[in-house]
Amino acid sequence: MSSALVTGGASGIGAALVARLRAEGFDVEILDLTTGFDVADPDSWEAVGAVDVACLNAGVLGGPSDPAELTVDGYRRAMSVNVDGVVLGVRRLARVMGEGGRIVCTASLAGLTAVPDDPVYAATKHAMVGFVRSAAPALAERGISINAVCPGFADTPMVGGTARTALEEAGFPLLAADQVAEAAWVALTSGETGHAWVVQPGRPPLDFRFPSLPGPRTEEKASVGPPPSLS
Repeated sequence: MSSALVTGGASGIGAALVARLRAEGFDVEILDLTTGFDVADPDSWEAVGAVDVACLNAGVLGGPSDPAELTVDGYRRAMSVNVDGVVLGVRRLARVMGEGGRIVCTASLAGLTAVPDDPVYAATKHAMVGFVRSAAPALAERGISINAVCPGFADTPMVGGTARTALEEAGFPLLAADQVAEAAWVALTSGETGHAWVVQPGRPPLDFRFPSLPGPRTEEKASVGPPPSLS
């Protein structure tokens, strides 16, 4: 039987990921604070062994919209869970995963656009998307793929309070957790690596196309591309 792990797998999107993988015949290990696993703790990751599939899903919100009102503890908690939890997880998996291993990280549309209501959350998800895209080539040399899924507002406890009320009053549809899990499965089976998959209600998962960056020009106005090792 193929093996998998899901961080933050005890509830919400994580629980839907667990159910989706089990439906595909995977033996799934849940790594969650409720099971005593801290994704931000390097020592916790050292106990993780090889799996065929890993869903790095644990995440928390960042804090208030006004940077002046941020607390240091809240900021550091968001960075440690959302960023360290992915970087440390990928570091460990790169060391123990076999060829053909597949990783998917739960990012967010907040990793592709501005989110004035929660700048720190947006910062962590931008970091995650950047890490996934940038780590993909080195992981590919090990035979491992990595992708990110970027869902919009999902019907989970993370969307609560005034945010949920505002969305409901505007008639804005929320994603079901199993829709995000299905998008993660699409990413895992896509054969791609280093991609970000947008997930929105009423749409199939979309392989997001990032715009090309303008490159430098010489004094003669000729365009110059980066060296192969940096492209």
